[in-house]
Amino acid sequence: MKKVLIVGATSSIASACARLWAQQGSEFFLVARNAEKLEQTRADLIAHGAKAVTVHTMDAVDFSAHPAMLERCLASLRQIDIALIAHGTLPDQKACENDVQVALKELANNGTSVIALLTLLANHFEKQHCGTLAVISSVAGDRGRPSNYLYGTAKAAVSTFCEGLHARLFKVGVHVIDIKPGFVDTPMTKGLPLPGPLVSKPEQVGLRIVKGIERKVDVLYAPGFWALIMLVIKSVPNFLFKRANL
Repeated sequence: MKKVLIVGATSSIASACARLWAQQGSEFFLVARNAEKLEQTRADLIAHGAKAVTVHTMDAVDFSAHPAMLERCLASLRQIDIALIAHGTLPDQKACENDVQVALKELANNGTSVIALLTLLANHFEKQHCGTLAVISSVAGDRGRPSNYLYGTAKAAVSTFCEGLHARLFKVGVHVIDIKPGFVDTPMTKGLPLPGPLVSKPEQVGLRIVKGIERKVDVLYAPGFWALIMLVIKSVPNFLFKRANL
């Protein structure tokens, strides 16, 4: 039985992962902003076989609320086997370009709030000497594209942070996995002109994440073909890349 903390627990990908862990009889501490959706997620996981589910309402960008959340989580679970950080937003790139405050807000949603949580959790896991810190970043962080470079910047910061954190915590028996989904069919991407053949279902991505955590993968592209796609994109010379409409 796993003891699982999920921040951003009502997201489609996080819910898909949680259902798989619930089928194994896991125990959960779920964190999200929307109390109503949290209750729906709790009921869903109980129906899928979860042993116990505790919910906690918190906005991840409220850094001052993080310590109390972790304290309550530990009182509930006693130990954290897996912490999945899955919260985030998909910014409007043009709005970020035109308004500094919007840009900073989105950086907090997708970057600094994740790093703040990881810093707090890493110190606990270091004392615990076991467990997995799983973080959902994005393929967008692999290269800054004109269409979403604010989002990519935040995700690149998260991935770089995870790389350093992995090297630090590996020495004390803690695993860190940086998860990089591509296009996923979720409410966050609804209405966007995405290339159909490259769009995955949350259940596909969730299964790959759960298996990747079990295998202790360091960096996980989801689905796997995104590793090749991003290798090609990163290989494009800058004099061509800056002329492309990406």
